[in-house]
Amino acid sequence: MDQAGSIGIFDSGYGGLTVFRSIAGLLPQYDYIYLGDNARAPYGNRSYDTVHHYTLECVEWFFKMGCPLVILACNTASAKALRTIQQLDLPKLAPENRVLGVIRPTAEIIGTFTHSKVVGVLGTRGTVNSRSYELEIHHFFPEIKVHQLACPMWVPLIENGEYNSAGADYYVKKYLDELISSAPEIDTILLACTHYPLLLDKIRNYLPSHIKVVSQGPIVADSLAGYLNRHPEMACRLQKNGVKKFFTTDDTVDFDRHGASFFGEELISEYVQLQH
Repeated sequence: MDQAGSIGIFDSGYGGLTVFRSIAGLLPQYDYIYLGDNARAPYGNRSYDTVHHYTLECVEWFFKMGCPLVILACNTASAKALRTIQQLDLPKLAPENRVLGVIRPTAEIIGTFTHSKVVGVLGTRGTVNSRSYELEIHHFFPEIKVHQLACPMWVPLIENGEYNSAGADYYVKKYLDELISSAPEIDTILLACTHYPLLLDKIRNYLPSHIKVVSQGPIVADSLAGYLNRHPEMACRLQKNGVKKFFTTDDTVDFDRHGASFFGEELISEYVQLQH
C-alpha cells in the first residue's frame, strides 16, 4: 500500500475554506491540503467543459501530492464536474482513490430542517442552472418543493471584502425579498455556495425568525466523518498528524489576507502553478 497521505480539499477560490474550517474542527486529527484555484476563479459562470477541465486538473494535482481522498468543497465543481470525474476519469486515473462533493450530503438531510416542505436554494448561476440541488433533493425527498435563486453579486462582494458594507445589505435584502416573494411558504433556505456563510448575519437580519438558514460546512463535515467510519480502508490511508497546508494558484499574500476571513484563523499559503 502507498504511504499514507492527506485529505485534499478543493475550491475555485476562498469559499471552500468555510467547509475546511468545519471539517478540521470535527476531524482535527487528519492531515489536510487545501488548494484554491484563485487564478481561474470564479467558476460559477463557466461552461461545464471548462469547469470539468479545471477541476480535473486540480484533482490530478492532489493525487500527485499523495491525497487518496479529495473533497470538492465547491458547489459549482460539484454540480458540473463531480459526476464525470467519478464515473469516467477516476477509473482510469486512480481507481482506488475517491472524490466527493458537497451537494449530495446536503440534499440527503435538508428534509429534516423543513416543516412546510418548501425550501429555498441560493447559489451561483452555474449551480442554479445545473439544477443539481433540485434533482438531488427530489431524489431523497420527492415531496419537497425547491425554489432556486442565483445571487450573482454576493461572491464579488465577499471576495472584495465588502461583505460588511451597506452595499452588501442592499444585495442581501434584494435577493432574499425576491426568493420569499416567489414562494412565501419557504421555511428553510440553503446557502448553496461556500462563500455565503460570510453573509450569514446579514441574511438572518432580513429574514423572519421562523426561517432556518442552513450552511454546508457542518453538514459536509458530519458526512465525511460518517464516510470514514463506513470506509476504514480509506481512513487507514490517511495521515494523522493534524497538519494543515494551503496552496493557491494566485498571489499568496492576497490569499492569506482574504483566506483568514473564511477560515477563521491566520494561514500561510504556498504558490502552485498548474499545467494550463
